[in-house]
Amino acid sequence: MVKKIQFKNIIVNFKDEGEGKVVVLLHGYLETLDVWTDFSKTLAETFRVISIDLLGHGQSGTFNVNTMDLMAEAVEAVITNLNVEKCFVIGHSLGGYVTLAFADNYAHRLFGFSLFHSSAYSDNVEKIKNREREIKLVKQGKKELLFNTNIPLVFANENTEKFSSIIERNKKNAIQTTDRGIVASLKGMVQRPDRTNVLKDTKIPVLYFIGTKDNFIPVPVALKQAELSKKIKAVVLQNSGHIGFVEDKEKSVRELSDFVNECY
Repeated sequence: MVKKIQFKNIIVNFKDEGEGKVVVLLHGYLETLDVWTDFSKTLAETFRVISIDLLGHGQSGTFNVNTMDLMAEAVEAVITNLNVEKCFVIGHSLGGYVTLAFADNYAHRLFGFSLFHSSAYSDNVEKIKNREREIKLVKQGKKELLFNTNIPLVFANENTEKFSSIIERNKKNAIQTTDRGIVASLKGMVQRPDRTNVLKDTKIPVLYFIGTKDNFIPVPVALKQAELSKKIKAVVLQNSGHIGFVEDKEKSVRELSDFVNECY
C-alpha cells in the first residue's frame, strides 16, 4: 500500500507491504521506489517491506539541498510513523550513502544493514566535477541526457540488451524526479562526509553486495571497504554491474533473506 507522511513541511512517499521482520529499501540516484518492484514483491512473501522515495525523487518532496543526514532523518520519520522500533535497512548506491548516514545517526534503530553497490567514501575531485556538470545540464533543461546516459550504465555492459525493457521502465520512472530534486540531491552527494568509520566501527552486521562488472565502483575499491570490519560480509555477484538485485535477483534475495534472519 502506498502511503505518505509529512516531514518538515514536505511529503515523503513510501510503500508498505508484507508482514514480519521489517526491511527498508532505499533506491539510488535518478531512481524511485518502483526500481525495487520485482525484488520487494519477492521479499514481501517473507518480510514486511517498506520502500521509500528518497527526498528529491519520485513522489517525495525536496529541499534546496538534500543531504544524506536529512534523507536519513526522513527515513527515520517514516519508520517512527509506522511504529517500527527496529529494522534492517538496504541501500542501493545513493540509498547506500543514506543507509550509512542512518547507521551513523540511528544505529539503535537497526538490527543490521546492507549496501548494494555503494561506497562509504566521500566524493573525490573527479566525481565532484561530474556532479557539477550534471547540475549544469539539469539547469539547462537537459535532464533527459542524464537518464539516457546514466540509467543504462547501472547495468553491466553485457546485460543492457537482456534488461532493455527494465532500463526503459526506469527511464520513464525517472521523469517523476523534478529538476529541483535532482539538483538538490546532487548537491547533497557532493557535501556528504567520508563514513568509512561507520563500517570500521560497526557493532551491527553489514551485508555488502559487489558487482564484478560495476561501471561505477571498481571491485578492489569495494573489497577494501568490505574488509574494514569482521562484522561485514561481502557477496560478490559475478554477472552483475551496479544493480545486482535486478541482474542477479535470485542470489540477492537468497543472500539477503538468510542474512536478515540471522540478524534478527
